[in-house]
Amino acid sequence: MANREVPGSKGARGLGGSAQVEVDDPALLVALCGPRNEHLRVLEGETGVVIGQRGTQVHLQGTPEDVAFAERVVAELCESIRDGNEVHASDVARAVRLLREHPELKLRDVFHEVVLVSARHRIIAPKGLAQKKYIEALRQHDIVFGIGPAGTGKTYLAMAMAVAALMQKKVKRIILTRPAVEAGEKLGFLPGDLAEKVNPYLRPLYDAMHDMMDLDKAQALIQRGQIEVAPLAFMRGRTLNEAFVILDEAQNTTAEQMKMFLTRLGYDSKAVITGDVTQVDLPEGRKSGLSDATNLLAGVEGIAFCTFTDVDVVRHPLVARIVRAYEARDNALSRGRAMREEHRTAVQERETE
Repeated sequence: MANREVPGSKGARGLGGSAQVEVDDPALLVALCGPRNEHLRVLEGETGVVIGQRGTQVHLQGTPEDVAFAERVVAELCESIRDGNEVHASDVARAVRLLREHPELKLRDVFHEVVLVSARHRIIAPKGLAQKKYIEALRQHDIVFGIGPAGTGKTYLAMAMAVAALMQKKVKRIILTRPAVEAGEKLGFLPGDLAEKVNPYLRPLYDAMHDMMDLDKAQALIQRGQIEVAPLAFMRGRTLNEAFVILDEAQNTTAEQMKMFLTRLGYDSKAVITGDVTQVDLPEGRKSGLSDATNLLAGVEGIAFCTFTDVDVVRHPLVARIVRAYEARDNALSRGRAMREEHRTAVQERETE
């Protein structure tokens, strides 16, 4: 098999199922291997290849097919690192799964779609194919729904796109909003006026914003009204022109609130609606506005729906496992209810006979 050329490294194919990749750049080698060779251990577990590192060489041993695949992953990761992207252990695992499921892809086509360079000089870019498609939808459509479990980057990437649009003067302001579903008794015990009472519910939006912008600059933009963080109730009656509007936790809107929000959009504006339909906190019997809009607006030209799954979770690896555990439990309960309903129907039919 032909040698693979890796930027900053040299591949040397060994006999049978083995290969050595020599990485000449010390900084590149450190980033590739990770702290205490953590990245190599993840790559080893994901590919089934025995991996070792000695000096400037990374040794791969296994079946010829597995070694060839692992060598390709190493090459792609080296390219990503050289392009300035930080690589974490979770990124290595995600890269393996992505290249295995989509052999025609190159990591740089996914990970290098730079959305924003944060105040801390960190590159914010998609971490997987679902996030890449989400970014493309945000660039091409004026209304985008991002639906999926926690930790998939829905709100964070939307925020990055909003900050980038403001910095590039594509919009004049950013508006961040989410429903305060506990806006009765519990909020009443909190000190301050209404804006101060709802701030705890808007804190995740502040956190994402401060992760991307210098704190003083963010506060200055808030004071000038170029960034507005407000509860959904404050949107009623407004027309939002030249704005990038993000509605977070949209599963906790009612159908009426969702309609109200979607009809606020003015000229030269974008709206992003994010939420998880499995995490509805509305009172019993109230239908989620996010579920209602998904059913009603699917297929409407100009509106994009992007769906994420537990595979796309970019938080701690345990988060994906937790999401899968809850989904399995909920599916089992749904099947149990369906079986009981079928049994009840069958009994009723026999009684009527």
